[in-house]
This record gives sequence, C-alpha cells and structure tokens, in this order.
Amino acid sequence: MTTPQTFDVVVLGGGPGGYVAAIRAAQLGFSVACVEADRTLGGTCVNVGCIPSKALLSSSEHYEWLRLHAAEHGIAVDGVRLDLATMMARKTEVVAQNTKGVEFLFRKNKVTWARGFGTVRPGNLVDVQAEDGSVSTLHGTHLILATGSVPVQLPFLPFDETRVLSNVGALALEAVPQHLIVIGGGVIGLELGSVWRRLGAKVTVVEFAPTILPGNDDDITREADKIFRKQGLEIHVGTKVTGADVRADGVTLQCATGDRTFSLDADRVLVSVGRKPALRGVDAAALGLALGARGEVLVDDQQRTNLPNVFAIGDVTGGKLLAHKAEEEGVIAAEVIAGKPVHMHHHTMPGVVYTWPEIATVGLTEGEVKASGRAYRVGKFPFSANGRARTMGETNGLVKFVVDAESDEILGCHMIGPNVGDLLSEVVLAMEYRGSHPTLSEVTKEAALAAIGRVLHM
Repeated sequence: MTTPQTFDVVVLGGGPGGYVAAIRAAQLGFSVACVEADRTLGGTCVNVGCIPSKALLSSSEHYEWLRLHAAEHGIAVDGVRLDLATMMARKTEVVAQNTKGVEFLFRKNKVTWARGFGTVRPGNLVDVQAEDGSVSTLHGTHLILATGSVPVQLPFLPFDETRVLSNVGALALEAVPQHLIVIGGGVIGLELGSVWRRLGAKVTVVEFAPTILPGNDDDITREADKIFRKQGLEIHVGTKVTGADVRADGVTLQCATGDRTFSLDADRVLVSVGRKPALRGVDAAALGLALGARGEVLVDDQQRTNLPNVFAIGDVTGGKLLAHKAEEEGVIAAEVIAGKPVHMHHHTMPGVVYTWPEIATVGLTEGEVKASGRAYRVGKFPFSANGRARTMGETNGLVKFVVDAESDEILGCHMIGPNVGDLLSEVVLAMEYRGSHPTLSEVTKEAALAAIGRVLHM
C-alpha cells in the first residue's frame, strides 16, 4: 500500500461549506486538500441549486415583466416570446462561470483538489477513488466533513427526473410543463414553482402544513399566500398526498384534506418536501461518529464532532440548510483549527426566498417570542405607503419588526416586498452581524474582508 499523502487539513466535499473552509484554511497557512467527486466544484448550491435557480428566477422575472407590466410604464413591446433553450443555456453558462471561479480560487490559494469519491477511514484517512478507478489515500491532521444533503423522496413517488422531479430535474426541463404540481410549499417549491408559472405552466402547490412557508412569521405567510394566489399559483394547504400513479404521459396524485379526498393530474410533479444530511463516504457507526435523531452529525459551537480533530459543517450538521450558513461554519472550523477563539452562533442567520416579491427573515418570529413569554412589541410598515415602492409599481408587502418591550433589542425582522433580500442586511448588522446571504450585500461583506486581507471569493 502506498504511503498516504499528508495535509494539515483535508476537507470532504467541495460545496459552499467545503470550498470556503478549504480556502480559509489555506489563507491561515495550512496545507489543504479538498476531496470532491463531481466534475465541477461548488456542490449542490452552485451546480443544481441556488445559482441555477436564481438564474432562471431572474430570467423569468424579466419575461413576465415585459409581458404584464412594461405597458404600465409606457413601454410598448410587441411579439414577446419565450426562447427556453437560450434561457437554459444562459443558466448553464452562469453555473460554469461560478464553478470555474471556485477552481481559480483553489489554484490561487494553493488548495489541492483531490478529484474522486472520498471514503473516510479511522485515523483521519481518506481513500479517494478517481473516475478511472484508481485509489489514492490522503491523511489529514484535521478533517472537515462537508458532505451536504440530498432531497427527501416520498416512498410512493421516487424521483425519475422525467415525470417525478427533484430540484435537479426541475432545473433541466426542455419544455414548459402544461401542469406542474409542486409537493411542498417551502422555499425550493415556491421558487421553482414561480419560475415555471411565469413561463406559462399551470402550477399547483400542495403543502401538508397549515400554511405555505411553514416556520415563517404568520403575517408574512398570510401576505405571501395572498400574493401568490393572485399571481396564479393554485395552493392547497393542510393537504396530504396519499398516493400516486405515475404513467408515461403524466402523474395522478391522490390527496386528502380533512375528510375530503380528491385527485390532481399533471404532466410533471416536483417533490420538494425537504432535504436530509448525506453522509456519503462516511460510515458513522464504524468511525464512532455521533449522529442526531435525523442523521445529522452532532457538533459543538466550534464545529467539532465527538472525534478528535474531526469537524463537520453545513447541511450534514442539520439546522437551516443554507449555503451561507455552511460558508460561515467552514470559516469557523478553519479558524478553530488555527487556534483562534471563535465560535458559531445562528440567531442572526438570515434567510431569503427569491420569489417576487422577495421574502427575507432573520431572528425569531412573533409566535416564537410570544411562546417564550417575553414581553415584546411589533412594528409594521407596508410598502404601499412608501414613495419609492410606488414609483417602482411594487406596492405589495410589508416590513415587520419584533422587539423586546423594555430594551428595544431587535428579536426578529420579517419582510416581504421588492428587493427585501438586500434590505435585510442592515437589520442583520444591527443584530450582531455574523454571516451573509446570497444578495448584492455580499459585495459589501467581501470588500470588508478584503480590507483586512482575507477576501474569500476573489
């Protein structure tokens, strides 16, 4: 057996958490290898998640605005038509620019990309099987697990990416569906449902919870439900999918809400009922790695697992499955390895839903604060009363603050309206800003990091 190649830090997984952890560790002077089996870096987010979905959201917003709203501004546009192939090609090019950008960052920071599937063995050894079948072994003085998550399948409705789609298939359709049913009214379901509705599909959302966007503030979910229905989404909440018939020409779903049962027919179904940790290449039982009830790797506030010199970050650790959360956890892990007195906290972790209007949130909902028994006050302001919103023709939505009744400390902020993903950053800053979210405000964060010599994405 060949002698393992030793690095100070070996990162398993090249998604947003993994590649940022690798870059930050290299900036701190460590020798670093990042193991990634996919042909491109960036993980789910860059390849089949955040980036391609935002590209299609942007393109479909332009298309719908020209069709429905340009005339309101005195802009006459004739013959607007959809060229889906070109739109998809643009999405693919945007993804390629981002994946090539991560490769460049690895070269710049002298991070070794170990191309292949990594299998962890005791002693922080990682066997890397390349595409040609050859195997090499790496040893990491420290190991960072960043293996991500995978979409949850319904037992009676497995993905075939033809009729029954995950996010992967929903981002690669070659034609606009006549009727797309989205099972799950969360972030992914509403974003991708919005894309295909704008492009001409009938879209029906089926959500088991009493509201869409479960877990969000009640005022926001009520406003979102009203707006999305007005836009043309058909929404069934409090509804369970109990069975399915998948055929060559379409899918029929059996649904139940209360005592009523009914069926829905569609040519495509997007199943978006959540994601679960993916421990690919990590046999937790054999390694003695402690897991939680949902299969997530248990970590402390420094991203340490129960194994010595083994850290875990991102989706594999559970919690909110957000790319920017994974990035910040990657930075924390690298800096802890370097002996810096840092720790991770999540109470100011922002989240954005890139529907239109956008939805942005940070901190506790009013319901959570009320349940805690803490005295609080609520402040709300509608976009309909804002002059700039009127000039844009974007008056739907509101901004809501939940604050401590005595100290005025911001406990939570929840927004639905135009470009609220960018408005949220100043609130996060006021709540002890720790992380960023995928908006234009990331430019500000990276510029600030550059001022202290530790920019991550350039």
